[in-house]
Amino acid sequence: MRLFAAVLPGPDAVGELRDAVARAPHPEGLRWTTEAAWHFTLAFMGEVPDPLLPELHARLARAAHRTAPFPLRLHGVGHFGNRTLWTGAAGGLDALRLLAERADAAARRAGIPMEQHRRYTPHLTLARSRPGPGPGASLRPCLDALAGFEGTPWRVDTLSLVRSNLPTSGVPGEQPRYEVAGAWPLSG
Repeated sequence: MRLFAAVLPGPDAVGELRDAVARAPHPEGLRWTTEAAWHFTLAFMGEVPDPLLPELHARLARAAHRTAPFPLRLHGVGHFGNRTLWTGAAGGLDALRLLAERADAAARRAGIPMEQHRRYTPHLTLARSRPGPGPGASLRPCLDALAGFEGTPWRVDTLSLVRSNLPTSGVPGEQPRYEVAGAWPLSG
């Protein structure tokens, strides 16, 4: 199954972001993510064979047990090139990065080959330009509208393992479906 470790924003944070996104321009050519897809990916594992799951669960539980809960809030907006619009995080960024490192290490130690390690950039994807030739939709109106976005802090108290179910219908614009496959309380 296709898995990643994540922090899921609290319901109040989701509501604030939903309201801010609703007020922002929606240029043609952008495909907006659904609220169900709003998360901070900590470690993307890709396809994980079933025999590795018990060890992965045990190691993620250990990583969560070693990490104390911390405050986080949705903050501002940014982009990756001309293709991806995201909101960032503020608050306990050092704790979030440490949890990302621990989730990555847990996956490696469970036998999952992970991509080359890079500095963690916390972001929650809001929209992507539709694939195709050309530079993609202009993100500038969205960047300007959401630049001052500041969410209310919430307490991150859970490390989640999320299963990503890729679209299979072939319907253009269909998005992946996500389901929590495991969750562990932060208790360090």
